[in-house]
Amino acid sequence: MARSTSPARLVIALSIAAVLAVFLVYTSIRGGGTPSVSPSELATRTGEVSLAGRVVGTPTGDPHGSGLRFTLEDIEGAKKERVLVLYKGSVPDLFRTGRDLVVTGSRHADGTFVTTPGSMITKCPSKYQSVEPPAA
Repeated sequence: MARSTSPARLVIALSIAAVLAVFLVYTSIRGGGTPSVSPSELATRTGEVSLAGRVVGTPTGDPHGSGLRFTLEDIEGAKKERVLVLYKGSVPDLFRTGRDLVVTGSRHADGTFVTTPGSMITKCPSKYQSVEPPAA
């Protein structure tokens, strides 16, 4: 005995699949991520951002107590703006002066960038980047 299938079931299944595909494409294009800025761009932003910069000076404080305080400056460009960062949470082993890193948080009225706890990510040191061969 042959089983009859309803075309309505096929239409419903394809409609659901199409709606899910459109939703996935929309969320990937929209991003939903946090914008990434440098210290020189921070003054023009409000709300939560990812701040990328190079650690300068000597970090002070306790990351698990009152907070670790350090200064980030622009990685590239002639401007080299600086911003004070207050960070709480786990500190990666590669964190140190001169290292490039990214933290997520927001700028407060006093100009201090207060991070989301545990949001610090260190970037790969330059010794791991390829070196251009000398010109002959």
